[in-house]
Amino acid sequence: MEFFRNVNIDWMGKAKYFVTLSLILLAVGWISVYRQVVVKHKTMYGIDFRGGTLVTVRFAGQPPISELRKGLEQAGLKDSTIQGISDTQSVASKNDVLIGLEQSEANGEDSLDVAKQKILDVLHNTFGGAAGKPDFNAASAPDLAAELTRKDPLLLGTNAVDRYNQLAQRLTAARDSEHGGIVTNFDELRNVDGATPAVINALSSDYALGTFAIRDAEVVKPRVSAQLRHQAIFATLYALGGMLVYIAFRFEWVYGAAAVIAVFHDVLITLGFFSLFHYEISLTVIAALLTLVGYSMNDTIVIFDRVRENLRLMKRDSFPDIVNKSINQTLSRTILTSGLTFLTVLVLFLMGGEVLRAFSFAMVVGVVVGTYSSFGIAAPIVVVWNKYHGGRQQRGAPVRAGSAPEKPRRESSRKEVAHV
Repeated sequence: MEFFRNVNIDWMGKAKYFVTLSLILLAVGWISVYRQVVVKHKTMYGIDFRGGTLVTVRFAGQPPISELRKGLEQAGLKDSTIQGISDTQSVASKNDVLIGLEQSEANGEDSLDVAKQKILDVLHNTFGGAAGKPDFNAASAPDLAAELTRKDPLLLGTNAVDRYNQLAQRLTAARDSEHGGIVTNFDELRNVDGATPAVINALSSDYALGTFAIRDAEVVKPRVSAQLRHQAIFATLYALGGMLVYIAFRFEWVYGAAAVIAVFHDVLITLGFFSLFHYEISLTVIAALLTLVGYSMNDTIVIFDRVRENLRLMKRDSFPDIVNKSINQTLSRTILTSGLTFLTVLVLFLMGGEVLRAFSFAMVVGVVVGTYSSFGIAAPIVVVWNKYHGGRQQRGAPVRAGSAPEKPRRESSRKEVAHV
């Protein structure tokens, strides 16, 4: 399938515009990184890489951010961060709040569990339920089953344990899946199988309905986070180094260097956009960056492979013309592949939820930047190198170092015939 036929765009003539665009994006992005990291002393790392405590809380209504911040400050947690979550695809998750507390190595790893408990204590003290009653929204299925067995609202007698275990499982499942972890009225549970009026009355008398629920609590030790940082950096460098070796072996070293520079350019621009839009770098983001490295490299290799083929077929054309022709010949493939990939990750960004937001954002930016860098950055680098250092490729197939150039036998034979 081809969108374009007989395309004749002078891509190398427009290379300066792509380079200028890249320089602007790099400058804007890394000025933002400098201001965030150096001037404001804020980190771009998520909890995975900086270590600390992260608690996800879901409120029954609009999150009381100011009241929550005041409670954290009174508990001595002034360095904690509060981030609201806006997910248009889930009504319940619009009321989610992320409470983060960074932990330094100097404070010791044991204090992380203490920090987590402090955050939970602040939540319970500030937004706790009725005094003397446990919170149904925080109750586990075993605790709920034990309470129902003790009360025995269904009058089951000796058969109560198994039946109430099953009922407790259904009640907590309905609370978490159908009501987003927050039940505001016990009548919302009447549709649960086995939740008779007697059961609802027993729950309402023994439990209170809190205004929040702990959705997740994550603790990452500083030593572990440092190890994850190093592994992420080495994984990226190993990927780039392996691709450089492969392309240098498959083509020539200048092709590999150009491809790696273009991919490195893609990663730097993506990280700059992360700073501009205030996204944190986590393990999922590293996975997205490694995906983009492979994606962008694949697109570059397709163009370079066509350049190599055309070098054998278009021996009388200049090297920039051969590169232009190669890019134009693969243009339909580039649009099909990149366009469909972009639409997929865009839908993931818009509808994938907050958990995948940073991952999908990296993919959206990386697909766009990685596509144009293949013909706007990598190809011009090869052309410039060829112009000033690699004159062997101006005509004919690429010749590896140490091999003699092919002699123009046909040209000489024609001259001899004409002379005769």
